[in-house]
Amino acid sequence: MLKAVLHRVLSITQTPMGNVQLKDGHRLHLTRHTGLNTYFTEFFAFVDDATTSCAQAAAQHRQVTVRDVAGADVFDEASRYAILQSGSRAAHSVPLTSSRGAVMGMVSSHHERPLTAFSTAQLAALQQTGTDAGRWLSWHWSTVVLDALERLHTTAIRRLH
Repeated sequence: MLKAVLHRVLSITQTPMGNVQLKDGHRLHLTRHTGLNTYFTEFFAFVDDATTSCAQAAAQHRQVTVRDVAGADVFDEASRYAILQSGSRAAHSVPLTSSRGAVMGMVSSHHERPLTAFSTAQLAALQQTGTDAGRWLSWHWSTVVLDALERLHTTAIRRLH
């Protein structure tokens, strides 16, 4: 599912570079990517501070566009370097939100050139993708994952007795 979400966002934003992060406590964990180098993926394996557009989008529960990474205030110098050296000059982050508005994760597109703006239709399609993916993630965690954990717990208890 995350592969499909990433593909959809990259199709809408017309770029070959992007990543998906899932919420892991109070931080974002990089779980899927394409077109980004090892330095980028290792540097951003876990994001737990506000020095990235994805962290801002998660905190603000809204899409965030960074038109030019080189001059954007949101990044500290280490984050800026990690993004620029990967060939990305701009980024757009879309929160994956549950039906209650909780951020379940983030999908971001990265662009080789500074961005001007996305159309209203593109922004709406990105928003819908984030909502659909977030609702699916919420359902998955509250049914499939919890059911599997309950089964594992029950099995372990039986083996102890």
